[in-house]
Amino acid sequence: MANRTSEAEWRGDLKGGEGNIKLGSGAYNGAYSYRSRFEEGTGTNPEELIAAAHAGCFSMALAAGLSAGGHAPSRIHTTAKVQFGPVPGGFAITRIDLTTEGSVPGIDAAAFEKAAAEAKENCPVSKALKAVEITLTAKFV
Repeated sequence: MANRTSEAEWRGDLKGGEGNIKLGSGAYNGAYSYRSRFEEGTGTNPEELIAAAHAGCFSMALAAGLSAGGHAPSRIHTTAKVQFGPVPGGFAITRIDLTTEGSVPGIDAAAFEKAAAEAKENCPVSKALKAVEITLTAKFV
């Protein structure tokens, strides 16, 4: 079983502080702050990283499902939009919108949409994030 590790460090109070997020693989090491999370400042934020993880996982799960059915995709492109904001008692991720488009030889739009729906339910990140609503828009190109 694979174990993945990343780390974060925060220095200071919430609004004036600053932090750094580092992926265990070394593929990313960068700043995050109150402004990058709650406003439009430079740097990343946890929700952006969740969106990247979800888009990547979903795309791989969709490719795996299509390939298992004998139809390897030429291309799968997925965007994940994580909605984050104030809720009673604080802040929360309230919804994730997945938008995917794919080019898959040998199938039609209905088969692509079915495979996408299955990938949404079965990708490991989707399973981990079931506490929030996850929507899917699938476009066959």
